[in-house]
This record gives sequence, C-alpha cells and structure tokens, in this order.
Amino acid sequence: MSNGYSLRASVIETLIRTKRPDVPMRVALRNTAAVILPLALGIWSGHPQVGIGIAAGALDTMFSDQPGPYQQRLSRLFLAALAAGVASLVGFLIGNYVAPMALACAVCGFAGGMLVVFGPDIARVGMTSMLLLVITAATPTDLRGAFAGGGLIFAGGMLLAVFSIAAWPLQRYRPERAALAVVFRGLAELARKPQKDGEAPGLTDAMNTLQVTLLGRHHAHGRAMEAFRVLLELAERIRLELVAIAELESGRHGVGEMFRNDASRVLIAAADALDAAEPPQRAERALATLQASERALLSGAPPIGIGAHIQALSGQLAAVVRNTNWAGSRGEERAQRAETALPKTLRSASALSILRANVTPGSVAFRHAVRCAVVLTVAFVVSRHFALPHGYWLPMTAAIVLRPDFAATFNFGLLRVVGTVLGLLLTTFVLRITPDAVVAHLAVMALLCVIFRYLAGAHYGIAVAALTGTVVVLLSFEGVDPFSAMSDRVLNTALGSALALLAYLLWPSWERHQARSALSEMLCAYADYLDALVAPADVATRYEVRTRTRTARTNAQASVDRMRAEPGTPAVLLELAETLYANGNRLARTSMALESLIDNASAAQAWPHVGAFIREASAALRAQSGALTRTEAVAPPPALREHQRALAEALARGVDRELADAVERLTDRLTDNVDTIAHVVARRSTAPA
Repeated sequence: MSNGYSLRASVIETLIRTKRPDVPMRVALRNTAAVILPLALGIWSGHPQVGIGIAAGALDTMFSDQPGPYQQRLSRLFLAALAAGVASLVGFLIGNYVAPMALACAVCGFAGGMLVVFGPDIARVGMTSMLLLVITAATPTDLRGAFAGGGLIFAGGMLLAVFSIAAWPLQRYRPERAALAVVFRGLAELARKPQKDGEAPGLTDAMNTLQVTLLGRHHAHGRAMEAFRVLLELAERIRLELVAIAELESGRHGVGEMFRNDASRVLIAAADALDAAEPPQRAERALATLQASERALLSGAPPIGIGAHIQALSGQLAAVVRNTNWAGSRGEERAQRAETALPKTLRSASALSILRANVTPGSVAFRHAVRCAVVLTVAFVVSRHFALPHGYWLPMTAAIVLRPDFAATFNFGLLRVVGTVLGLLLTTFVLRITPDAVVAHLAVMALLCVIFRYLAGAHYGIAVAALTGTVVVLLSFEGVDPFSAMSDRVLNTALGSALALLAYLLWPSWERHQARSALSEMLCAYADYLDALVAPADVATRYEVRTRTRTARTNAQASVDRMRAEPGTPAVLLELAETLYANGNRLARTSMALESLIDNASAAQAWPHVGAFIREASAALRAQSGALTRTEAVAPPPALREHQRALAEALARGVDRELADAVERLTDRLTDNVDTIAHVVARRSTAPA
C-alpha cells in the first residue's frame, strides 16, 4: 500500500499497544459498587429482576462518570440515565415489531451519532441509548413491564450518579483541586526539563481541562473559587515565564538550572497540598529555598534579560503558595479577587445552532450520524430476518465499534472481536472452577467489572474481555446458561465489527481530507495570538486567544495522529502535516516568549514599534494559513527580514539593552518561524488535498 502502510503492523500495534490507566481505582470501585450492590440486594430479597434491571442501568451509564465539577457530573449522568431509560422503554414496547424498530434504530442512530459534535462525554449518551434500544428489544414486554424495565434502568443510572457525587458535601472542591494539581505538575515538569518544541507532555490538555473545570458552564460558585481562579491565572503566567527563561538560557547550558529545579519543587509541593487539601507547608519551605537561589543567581550577574523573568517567576510562585493555602473550603472565608469572566472560547453556543451547522454532507459528525443510523438499522434487521441466536449482540457491537474516524473504528472493531473471544473463554474457565454459588458468581462479576472500568482507557481489548465476562455472569442470574451460545456471540461480534468497518469504507470521512483545514486553523490561531500581542494592555484578549490557540493546536495534533493511522495516506501529505505541526510548536514558543516581555517596565516605550512588526508577521502567517487550504503557495513578504533588522537597530538606540537584546533575538526567531512555514507550504503546495 501507499506510504508504506502495513496492515499486519497496524494489527499487531493495535493488539499490543497499552496506555496508562486514566481512571482512578476509586472510580472503578464506586462504579462496580453501583452495579453489584443492587444486584446482590435484589437476589437476596427475592426480586432478582429488579436487581438485574438496576445493575444493567448502572453498567450502561458507567462511562459517563467522568472527571469534572460535581454539578457537571450530575448533569451528565442524569442525561445518560434518562437516555438509557427512554431507549429501554421504546425497545421493550416495540421490540416485537420489525418495521417500527427499524425506524427507531434509524432515528436513534442518527441522533446518537450527531451528538459527537458536543464532545466525547455527550457522545457517550448517544451510544448508551443505541445500546439499550437494541438490547431491550430482544425481550419485549407489555406497557406496564416496559415502564417498569425502563424505570429500573433509569434508576440504575441515577444510583451510579449518587455514588459519583456522594463526596460533594464533604469534598466540594475536590475536582477543582485535582485539575489544578495536574497543571502544576505539568508546569513542574516544564521547569525541570524545558521543552524545545512546546510545553511539557500533557500540559496543553491539562490547561484546557482546568479552564473548563473552573470557568465552564457547570463550574462551582463560592468564595473559594476566587482562589482557584487566581491560581489559574498564575499558571498561565508561570508557563510564559518558564518559556521565556528557557529561551534566554538557549546556548548557555546550565544557567539558572538550580533555580528551575527549585521552581519545580515548589510547584510539585503546591500540587501535593492541593491534592491533599492541606496547608502548603512543604511548598513554603521549598519557596524559601527558591528565594535563596534567586538572590544568589541575581547577585552573580545573570545573563542579560533573564533577571526580570526570574524575579517575576519568584513572585508568581510566592502567590501560588499563598493562594494554595486559601484554596478549597478554607477559601470560603476569604475573597481575594473578583470573579473572572468566562472566555468566549468556553461559552456555550446554542446547541441548535451547533447541530444546524453540522447537518451537511461535508460534516464529519453528519457522516458519522448517517453511518450509525444505517448500520444500526441494517444490523437489527439482519439479526431479526435470519433469527440469529442472541442476535442483539450484532447491532450492539456495531453501535460500540463505529466511530467518526477510520483508525478508531478499525482498532475498536479488532479489539472488540479479540476481547469478546478472550472474555468468553476466560469466563467459561473461571466459572468452571468457581463454586456454583451466588456469592461466588457475584465476586467474579465484581472483579471483572473493576477490571473493565479500570483498564478501558489502557487497553480496550482487555477491557472488552472483562466486560464480556461481566455481561455473561449478569445474564446468568436471569437464567441464561453462561456456557452456551459462545459461538453465537463471537459470530455476532465479528459480523457487527465487520459491518461497522464496511460502512466506513463505503462512505468514509478520511482525515486526509480534513487535515489541511485543521492545520490551517492552527496557523490562523497562532496569527490571532500574535495580533493579541500588538496591544500590550489588552490582557483579556491575550488570555482568551491563548485558550483558542491551545484548542487549535490540540485539534491539529489529533488530526495528524488520525491521518497517520489511516491506510493509503499519501506520504507527501503526512510529511507536510507533521512538519507544519512541529514548526507551529516552535512559533508558539516564540510567541509565548514575546508575550512574557510585555510586562517589562521598559516595554511601554518600545512596544508600538515592536507591535507593528508583530502585526506584519501575523499577516504573513495568515496568508500561509489561507494558502494551505487553497493548495497554492504564497511567498512571505520579502521585507520581513529587513524590517526585523531595522527594528533591532532602532531599539538598540532607544531602550535599555536587556529589552533590546531580548526583542532582537525573539523577532529574529519569529521571522525565521514564519519564513520556514512559508517554505514548507510552498514546497508542499502540490500535496494531495
């Protein structure tokens, strides 16, 4: 195949690739408790059907228990439980009728597929509704039974929600503290090991998560939130100062290393204090050490320009330690800052307008919704027409496997089949050697459920094996023989996965057709960032644009990753994407270093001249962004380098030496960044669109 794509290598990589579990064990345990406890109580009280219904509801809404403010969790879990309950009600009522059920599958599949436009959390609600619709259709009942069954499944989802928010009264601000701690640890890594092409690993995503947690639609309210918002703003400023110091240290290996290591220890100690909700005593001791390092470094004639950044960073870290002491419930008693306005990039747009904008064949979400509708309907009709034993596994698998992009659909399909086979074999073996007692089977189910929830993000194949075993044991309490129908389940799983992949191949949304747009939006966001630096006093705009820039950068990286995993991606296009992304990181780093100069006391006099040059560079970058989507080259302004040299000469005569040297070095790098991007776009202008 083109670009050296190897199907065998991709299969092997999919099977063996693992990631670090992203679900805390306490979450896996509380989710498992929401499944096992009602089942156990139902069996022991003589009402096993009630227990099975509630357990099924909790199991199906489990993935909606995601990190975030407690109010956000409750809202998300309520929607998931409600969708599961309504879908179950419909399935129970019309499961006997093929034509109405086919229509319901089409409607539910399209609506559930369109929910991907609202992000992965809401997309899980759509998947849950599809699953429960086809599962409950296998056991249709009368109106009373349908309402009872749907109500039990809804109750199971709400029970899981209660378990998720049980700590709300006792640890009201735990999600906020945890999100801040993750960011501070990322900053500590950045301080300890300066990154040449951007931020510390994971810091961009952590910053986005933190902003949504503290400023998003469901953020908490109260006096303690003021300290959290101060810490958010300090995190932004610390990141800029660390980037600036790393830039100034370039070529001077070891200068300021002791100070950066001390800064890293302060940040880690502050993160630990936030995690434990304790006074930052260790952070205070680390801060004292850092301040001693600051005095020693500044007294020894540090490199030109670095002194102001060291002083600024020291002051910001002192503010971090102070505000860490106020964060959490203690902060209710003290207000240190007025409420921060919500950035436009985080404000919720109208759900209807978002959906309307995506109802077009060119939209990835629309194509995914159509595929979901068609595949779910076809899978259901095929299972009924051929009267497949345990046929609901066919549409259920198709709904789980089908994703908006090829790589995820292929990987999930492969791992779903392998995981199902392993799960059935494992469950059969375990139940053979387990005593035939309710307690023993509940214990096996609990263990499998914990494994499934904990490892779902680490290795989907292992998680599916555990989930398959969980479902088999759950159905055994309803009288389904756990040792029968193994071949039927494997066959239906394989067919469902193949059907999902076939639908994608027949009407694909190849990432290679979207990558140019994602990279163009990234470059355009960087141009917006540069424009925001033209007006030093506009702090609010700079803050908002940084948020948008991080989002665009994350989207571009995701696009490149998806394209890399697709078969048939032209090598020239992949090289273009990877090169532009890497050079975009360098430009972002230069821009952050420039922003760190704005608060310099000497900057006010010089910045009108600096701002004019930055605007010129921004215009050149924006032209390259447009050229990328039009697949035609646009040369950078030939005067950009000339203007940079003229600016450096003028500043050398009119402002202090430290600022002039810093501006000269950074504008030189900015010119080089823009020229390099223009060269890449021009060289690859013939790459396939």
